[in-house]
Amino acid sequence: MMLNILLVDDNQTFLAAVRQFLNRLSATHVVAEAHDGREALNKAAEFRPDLMLLDVAMPHMNGLDVARTMQSWPQAPAIIFLSMHDNVAYREVAADLGARGFVSKTDFVVGLLPLIEKLVTEKNALEARL
Repeated sequence: MMLNILLVDDNQTFLAAVRQFLNRLSATHVVAEAHDGREALNKAAEFRPDLMLLDVAMPHMNGLDVARTMQSWPQAPAIIFLSMHDNVAYREVAADLGARGFVSKTDFVVGLLPLIEKLVTEKNALEARL
């Protein structure tokens, strides 16, 4: 069972690094990438990922506003923020918006892996019950 992921970041180099990391994990599949907040909402509606890895600071609509918008969706993806703007205020807002995690870009491999493993386990348990 795969965890389908939408990557959202305006930094192409960072997206490539995250994609390379995720490609090494057998239980994840990157379904699409978006480079700004508006595109993220469109791709999330189109691809219906299980998880959105979302940057905070982006053009057109920031990641926090994307998460806020998706709160009204009946089946919104889980969100983990990946950001260079790692501070208490952003972490608190992310938690209030229901994010499953907030990981600094500087150590995304170490911070992201346990969160993804937990989501894969949850998805497998849910699908086993169905």
